[in-house]
Amino acid sequence: MDTTTCLKSLLLAIQQYRDSRTTQHAAQLQKHVEEVSCMKCEKLLSSGQVLPSECVSGLVELAGNPNTSPGLTSSIISLLAQLACDDSSREILHSSYNVTSTLAAVIHCHSNTPGEPLVLQCLQVLQKLTYNTRIFQSTSYIHELITFLMTNIQSHHEDTVMSCLGLMANLCRDNPSVQSHIKSLDNVKPFYRTLINFLAHNSLTVVVFTLSILASLTLNEKVGEKLFDAKNIHQTFQLVFNIVVNGDGTLTRKYSVDLLVDLLKNPKIADYLTRYQHFSACVSQVLGLLHSKDPDSASKVLELLLAMCSVSGLRSQLCDVVFRPAGPKLRAAQRKQGVGLDVGRKTEAGLALVQWLSSPVEGAESCSLQALQLLNELLEESLGAESMNEFTLSFVEMLLPVLLGLLKGLDLAQGDAHVRTHCRRITHVTSLLLNILHTTLPALTLPLLCAEDATRSLVSRQVHAQLCLSQVETLLSCCHSNSPLTHLPPGSDNDLSQVCADALLKTLELMSKLRQQVKDMETSFYRMLQDQRIVTPLSLALTSHHREQVQTGLVLLFEATPLPDFPSLVLGESMAANNAYRQREAELSIKRVAVQEVPPPRTNASVLDSSSASRSVSSLVEKIQTGLELQEQMKDSHVSEIIDVYEQKLAAFASKESRLQDLLEAKALALSQADRLIAQYRVQRAQAEAEARKLASLLKDAERRREELQGELSSQVLEVERSKADMEELLQHNSRLQKDSEEHQALKGAYNVLLNRFNEGERLLKELQMAHISLTKHNDTLRKNHETLREQHEKMASVLEEREEEIRSFHSELQQKNSDITGLRAELKAEEEKLKEKDRERGELEGTVDVLRKELNKTEQARKDASIKASSLELQKSQLETKLKLKEDELNKHSAMIAMIHSLSSGKMKNDVNLSL
Repeated sequence: MDTTTCLKSLLLAIQQYRDSRTTQHAAQLQKHVEEVSCMKCEKLLSSGQVLPSECVSGLVELAGNPNTSPGLTSSIISLLAQLACDDSSREILHSSYNVTSTLAAVIHCHSNTPGEPLVLQCLQVLQKLTYNTRIFQSTSYIHELITFLMTNIQSHHEDTVMSCLGLMANLCRDNPSVQSHIKSLDNVKPFYRTLINFLAHNSLTVVVFTLSILASLTLNEKVGEKLFDAKNIHQTFQLVFNIVVNGDGTLTRKYSVDLLVDLLKNPKIADYLTRYQHFSACVSQVLGLLHSKDPDSASKVLELLLAMCSVSGLRSQLCDVVFRPAGPKLRAAQRKQGVGLDVGRKTEAGLALVQWLSSPVEGAESCSLQALQLLNELLEESLGAESMNEFTLSFVEMLLPVLLGLLKGLDLAQGDAHVRTHCRRITHVTSLLLNILHTTLPALTLPLLCAEDATRSLVSRQVHAQLCLSQVETLLSCCHSNSPLTHLPPGSDNDLSQVCADALLKTLELMSKLRQQVKDMETSFYRMLQDQRIVTPLSLALTSHHREQVQTGLVLLFEATPLPDFPSLVLGESMAANNAYRQREAELSIKRVAVQEVPPPRTNASVLDSSSASRSVSSLVEKIQTGLELQEQMKDSHVSEIIDVYEQKLAAFASKESRLQDLLEAKALALSQADRLIAQYRVQRAQAEAEARKLASLLKDAERRREELQGELSSQVLEVERSKADMEELLQHNSRLQKDSEEHQALKGAYNVLLNRFNEGERLLKELQMAHISLTKHNDTLRKNHETLREQHEKMASVLEEREEEIRSFHSELQQKNSDITGLRAELKAEEEKLKEKDRERGELEGTVDVLRKELNKTEQARKDASIKASSLELQKSQLETKLKLKEDELNKHSAMIAMIHSLSSGKMKNDVNLSL
């Protein structure tokens, strides 16, 4: 039985189970689910077919219904896990079918029995789906899922703890919203303590999961600083490197590599790793994993090495590990067997990288591209060093034939996936060759290279013009092909034409670098530049948003402009068209996101029964046109988005209707097949009715939002009027403050005059005090002399009788001195009274100054408050005027959109929909 027949049978069984939830129908549906599970379902979802999409939608809906039996739910979840075989399928299941919310709802329903097999199965599938996928905390049941995980991690249930830790690590990694939610919970500190206890667990997988969660939640906090400080970080490095090398399996190795990559994003921890003394030994052991044939392990190892190359201090150490040990053996190998790779030399790290470049292992395409990127980084570091050694030259000589072999084998008939992968490989290979040619220019002065560039000579001897010419011809035909090689929008990074253009321009740049060294290369290069087909890739490069592509395009344009047959006018038109397309895409980007089809969220409520969907699409149109009247006053940004969704849904329903009619006419003789098609038609109808109800609810929400915005607008108008009145009052108050400020300036001048007078009086007081002190000292001296003379007069009275005349003269002099002293005492008393008067005046002046200072401070503070309030009101006025203008523009746009909607709804749309039905 082929895949299409199985899927049709599965869809019929889903419909029968919806109509009647009997045990027989459940067993039949489970049987069909198991049959599909036994088939090869690789890339079934990414094929874009309608039948698998309908089957998966029905199965997800049934899995999220709590009334579905656990056995059937388990079978459905097993099938979903099998469908998630690659990254693109996991992304489709997460974004288009909302499987993450559905499984979280199943876990929430059975949260009381965490050890149940169904819960363990959901946890394992969720861990697979959420790996390297950002889950927003607004997703349904994510908060309940986080609570469930934290509860079971702290309960130490051995059956569920590993799955819970792995899922929690996925949710926390590179997800600030989930991290903030977890940190805001009340029980986060006990959760941290439980995680720290898990670091001593005997399972390496549990330890890696725990370290990943702690790094995501605490790396930039105090707890993380203690866990990953300079004392512990070296032990952490050793532990993680040991887990990478000796892990329990590919899963453990994946998470340990992701942990190291996350730690390297922290500059402090990256600096610690550059000083880690066992780094070279650990990297050598990690490189030893490349000798295995497991592409998953090799991909994670290469991812880790590329992350290390982003740290400048680690690049040179990686070069020492990869290149230098291989030097002597490489030279011996070249002398014996040329550049061949035998089994005995597989222990070298450089040879292991070369082996993955052209590995025949299935699924190793990403490993080949990663190995090319790594070699590009390492050779750029090694060849650009001040002293280039001969070991690197030997490695380059061995590497060149392998790189040239990767340029061959492009076949357009093998499909888009092969062409896209090969073009990316060509881009990386040519970039590596250009890097080899470019980085050796500073090394021309080395004695080893003497007069010529050694690596340029190696490349020019092995690259031939015919190889580049055939490569460019094939890529030109791919870029210029009219067949739809890709379903992606033109100009995007993953568009096949863009990928082919990148490879083509890199090849032309390589030809430009080697045109002087390789025979016939210059002729072929200029001939290709004059080909009319070069316009498309060159215009894509010149209008790209990648700096490297624009620079490459400019270099080639500079070479091609002087050529006589270069289509410059066509190039200008193509660039203008690309710019116009990009501008149009930017204008409609918001609209595209709004009309993107999103399935309804899965809840615990009972699903809609298809038997109740009896209304047709025509009745739905009639109801929307008559019952939901769109008034001209509707001004909401969601109305146009709802109408676009409505038109797209009707077109999709019409196309599905016509396809079902064709199938019915072709299979009219087969009754069983006709029944299946009718069931499929009923499923489509039920979905259409569900979508119609969803559109009706969106219209009601839009009307309610319009009324809210209208009320808000009226309140804003009143606010503006009040603000104008307040502004007038503030202007009047400002004029009053200006007058107060002038009075303040006058008072300040009077204060300065009084202050000068006070300073002059204080100076005079100090001078009088000095004079008073000197007179007091002179008075004390005279009193002492008077007492001495009196004693001498009493002792020598008998001797001085004959000298009475002299005594009388002395007595008269003494009287004169006493009179002088009396006069000085009177002057001293007068000066003391003047001093007291000055002190009194000084006290009065100080009181007046204090009063003036207080009034000045109050006036200054009032002026500051008034100026602050005036500036705040002016800012509010400008903001309100801007917002009012935006609202008026938005209202005018909505009026135009509503008029167009009325015209479409009343005429042409109704006729087209009825005809399609």
